[in-house]
Amino acid sequence: MKNKCYLAAFLFLLIAGNHSISAQNNTNSSTQIKNLIAKKRAFNGKFGYGFRVQIFYGDETKARGIQNKFKVNFPNVYTKLDYEQPYWKVQVGNYKTRLEADKAMVSFSEKFSGLIIIPLGK
Repeated sequence: MKNKCYLAAFLFLLIAGNHSISAQNNTNSSTQIKNLIAKKRAFNGKFGYGFRVQIFYGDETKARGIQNKFKVNFPNVYTKLDYEQPYWKVQVGNYKTRLEADKAMVSFSEKFSGLIIIPLGK
């Protein structure tokens, strides 16, 4: 009697598990989901994605000085000097996730203050 109960429970779980697996496969083949993924990839290709840490926002002379100071302290990190009228921005790094940018910001905060994280593509 015990063996029959175990066998029935096992078969029930096997059938239920098989049904849920096939349900997941059906959702991945939906044309709506495929279209949404294609739109997201096109958006990322056009506008980019990710984050940078902005270490300065102000006049050009100070911006260039801070960029040079940053390059001396962190030579392997990408730096970008950007002009948005009437101010200059010094942005550093290329990070895929906000968490990566936060970790980098902590290490930069030892030498620089007033840091903010900027999402790319905005």
